[in-house]
Amino acid sequence: MSKKKKYYVVWKGHKTGVFDKWNDCKAQIKDYQGAQYKSFETFEAAKKALEGNYFDYIGKSKSFKSDLSQAQLKKIGQPNYNSISVDAASSGNPGIMEYRGVDTKTKKQLFIQGPFPEGTNNIGEFLALVHGLAFLKNNDSQRIIYTDSKIAMSWVKKKACNTKLARNSKNEKLFELVDRAVNWLKTNTYTTTIVKWETKAWGEIPADFGRK
Repeated sequence: MSKKKKYYVVWKGHKTGVFDKWNDCKAQIKDYQGAQYKSFETFEAAKKALEGNYFDYIGKSKSFKSDLSQAQLKKIGQPNYNSISVDAASSGNPGIMEYRGVDTKTKKQLFIQGPFPEGTNNIGEFLALVHGLAFLKNNDSQRIIYTDSKIAMSWVKKKACNTKLARNSKNEKLFELVDRAVNWLKTNTYTTTIVKWETKAWGEIPADFGRK
C-alpha cells in the first residue's frame, strides 16, 4: 500500500510556503529557531492554512470517538481541567524535535521550545514534563500536569534522562537543556501531581502538535 501524499506548510523558516516533499520542508526548518510548520492531506488545505495563523492549526485533530466500552469510560471518568498538558513532536527518531505545554481546557499555549535539529520524542516528553513542573512551581500553581508518556514519567521519577541518543555537536544545545532539567529535579522539590493522559478514552492530549 503506497504512503498517502502530504503537503507541508512552513509559516516560519528559511523560506515559507507549501512544499510537497518532506525533505524540502525539512530544509526550511533546519537550524531555524522558532520554525513553524505542519502537514496537510491536500494542497488546497495547505494553501488555505498558509494564509492563516500557525497557532490556529497545531493541535487540531479529527473528531475523536473512543473504542472503549461505556463501563470503561465511566471508570476512567473525565479529565481534570484544573491542569496543564505537555507533549513533544519529533520528525524522525532522532529527528527535528520540539515540545510545549498548554492549558488543558482552553489549549492556550503556555510555553514552547524548539525545534531542535536532532532529538527524540522521549527526550522531548521528558523536557516538557520537567519544564511544566518548573512552570507550575514558579507560578505557585496547584494545578496537576498531564503527560501521555510513561517513559517521561519514569525518567522524572528517577531524576535521570535515560536516552540512548549520543551527544554530539548537532544536539549540544538540546543536551544542555537535558542537563538543566536533571539538575532542576535533583535540587528542587515540588508538590505537583503528575497524571497519565488517557488517550484511549479522551483522544490526543491537548498539547499534541497534530502532525500525525
